Amino acid sequence: MTECPEEFRWLSGREELGEIYCVSFVRGLSPDEVLRRFGVDESTMEEGVTAEDLDERSVESMRADSAGYIGAAKVGDWTLVIEPGGWKIAVDSDIYGPVSRGTEVVSVCRHDYASDSFAYIVDGQPVVHFDPMRPGDRSGSDPDRFIKEMREVGLNPEHDIAIATAFIDFPMERSFALATRITDLPFSPETLGLRFLGAEPLED
Repeated sequence: MTECPEEFRWLSGREELGEIYCVSFVRGLSPDEVLRRFGVDESTMEEGVTAEDLDERSVESMRADSAGYIGAAKVGDWTLVIEPGGWKIAVDSDIYGPVSRGTEVVSVCRHDYASDSFAYIVDGQPVVHFDPMRPGDRSGSDPDRFIKEMREVGLNPEHDIAIATAFIDFPMERSFALATRITDLPFSPETLGLRFLGAEPLED
């Protein structure tokens, strides 16, 4: 499978989503609860923030390879969280532990200077975790949970990175397609057009 998933062609070149970002879906929690669990300065919480604002403010207060400003918005039964320039919900147990307590989280993380990540986390425990360029090398308590869905979106679960001709094209687009199958939520330009509850994360 070499073609980009049609519904995610729009991702290319979106300024709000740059070289590093994390987009997460948290089931059953309100945006303010998700931000509090993440660990934000509650005095900086602000309603009505656009995706462009999130990106600009994150750059203005960027920390060491993490978002300086994040946003959350309610979408159906889930809360969408965007970390422009960040990665923590996908890979930092100090963050995904409290955020996923008693619920589930689906995270897609792009990191051009390290490894991209796809994560499905339930009640503080990674169930499925892999680099979308290496979907054959999965970890977690049930790494084969989404084998069928991975095949459907072109993330070959038997992918062998050692074969020179084997590569995953459009890994982020395929990761978002997998997230859509798990959450039953679209991630679209209209999604990025939502107004977010924004806040500055607390310093480490």
